[in-house]
Amino acid sequence: MTSVQTTTDPGREPSNVAQAATGVTRAPLAWLPTRTDLVAAAGFTAIAVYVLGRQWRAPASGYLVESGQDQRMWEWFFAVAAHSVTNFHNPLGTVLQNYPQGVNLMANTAMFGVSLPLTPVTLLFGPTVTWTLVLTAGLAGTAFAWYWLLSRYVVDSRAAAAVGGLFCGFAPGMISHANGHPNFVALGLLPLILACVIGLARGAGTRTTVLLGVLVAAQILLGEEPLLILAIGFGIFTVAYLAGHPRLALPTIAAALRPLLLAAAIALTLTAIPLWWQFFGPQSYQFIDHGPMGNDLKALLQFPAQSLGGMLSPGQDVAINPTEYNAYFGWPLLALVAGAAVWLRHSPTARAAAITTAVMCVLSLGAELTVGRDGTGIDLPWSWLERVPLLESVLETRFAMGAIPAIAVLLALATERALRQRAALGPWLALLLVALVPLVPTPLPSVDRAPAPAFFTDGTWRNYVSDGSVVTVPLPRPEDARALTWQVDADFGFPLAGGYFVGPVGPDKVAKYGPADRPTALLLAQAQKSGLVPRVTDAERAQAVEDLRFWHADVLVLPPGKNAAVLRRTVQALIDDPGHRAGDVWVWDVRRQVP
Repeated sequence: MTSVQTTTDPGREPSNVAQAATGVTRAPLAWLPTRTDLVAAAGFTAIAVYVLGRQWRAPASGYLVESGQDQRMWEWFFAVAAHSVTNFHNPLGTVLQNYPQGVNLMANTAMFGVSLPLTPVTLLFGPTVTWTLVLTAGLAGTAFAWYWLLSRYVVDSRAAAAVGGLFCGFAPGMISHANGHPNFVALGLLPLILACVIGLARGAGTRTTVLLGVLVAAQILLGEEPLLILAIGFGIFTVAYLAGHPRLALPTIAAALRPLLLAAAIALTLTAIPLWWQFFGPQSYQFIDHGPMGNDLKALLQFPAQSLGGMLSPGQDVAINPTEYNAYFGWPLLALVAGAAVWLRHSPTARAAAITTAVMCVLSLGAELTVGRDGTGIDLPWSWLERVPLLESVLETRFAMGAIPAIAVLLALATERALRQRAALGPWLALLLVALVPLVPTPLPSVDRAPAPAFFTDGTWRNYVSDGSVVTVPLPRPEDARALTWQVDADFGFPLAGGYFVGPVGPDKVAKYGPADRPTALLLAQAQKSGLVPRVTDAERAQAVEDLRFWHADVLVLPPGKNAAVLRRTVQALIDDPGHRAGDVWVWDVRRQVP
């Protein structure tokens, strides 16, 4: 990579195309870590272990309480990837759940970039250990990667870079996603991608182009949505930066366009098969309609629940769920960011970062401004973008995640300036503590999960399964996906009807969470929810037989659980069979009834 002369004046206009393209006015340093870098990495790792400390107390059986059913789904993804490797199956799709239609795993962010390489860990220690390891390494690795980028391309001070890296790795959105979304936690490749883009804008050669293509391909196999959000955020940053230097815009584009296109071609070539499978393979879909999923305005100003500030000053619950606290920067931090933007107003980089922060936060508010869960009738920019291909499947609340690195840039730049201007150091550090201490995360709550029914763990299921599926009562679904764990414990010896995944429904192939709803599955779920045995008609009995045939069912299995007696009587009425106990479950062998 070529060098650029360092300048300490944050307001000086960059003297060449490379600087204009990146918003950087100092020379890049070596890629290799220094002793200070290792200390920073150790510190970030210690914080990540602290955040997930309760999960590490039982890494093979712990369950993050706020994950809902997401932990079960991700553990299943990790386990089925290892199963595919050891059995030489195609890892991109499977019929082990949602039998017989199956699941398009590439369209379900199964994170092949970690699930496949970590197959030995999953096989030796189980998918829960893999899950815990990925989350911990994801938090620490993301913090270090942004620290590395900031220290090489934005600031000279390692301490200032550490402030930015700390925020990037442990911002409220990162902590929230650590409950259940590793694809939004393991983001360490994103800063490396930006480093390559900066290098190419500075005239770096073919090796950097190839490296960029490989890194983008790897990120596609980790998570496409974070990559899309990063691209949008960096695009806004670049436009905002070049708007102040319009005479350099065309030379910058000319210098970067060809290597970027080549890198894109390399990435698409490397991921051609997975991407084809995702968009055109079995159980692919066009888009998923989430409905309105924008941030409430209060989500920008309040402290997250899983933080010191959230404990001492809880706000109104305006989040989608505990895994989607994508903003929650808190008013002190936003006030500090605004102040830093004014203080650094002569820095082109700071101005671009401030604009990026504002735009990404506005996009995260969705199509209509809501305050305290009340609509205001005010249309926002997302209302013009929500039907754009690729964007239509993004949860708009997550655009706030794109503001995190922009905020980190401002914090790093301001910290470095305070370190140089000693008189400002004390006030700046005091304000930084006021802004960041309320966001200090509390350890994520974790419990030991109940063991799987012995029917699955001791092999009793083998007496009831030939070549069809197991239908649990009720069927696994997004509200209760325990059966996925039981299937893993049985070493994937049978396919499951139903499941927890994203798949297409109807001729338009619009996606939903879970399988297409079969009448019998809905009836069983409603019986469990209501606690009432439904009145079963001949039509419903006929429908049950049809649904069992659709699922190629061998056996229905009712484990202990909520309203189990109601469910048992419902199944008995549906298939006119009393069933019998098999250890700790009730079973109905339907192989003769459902040819």
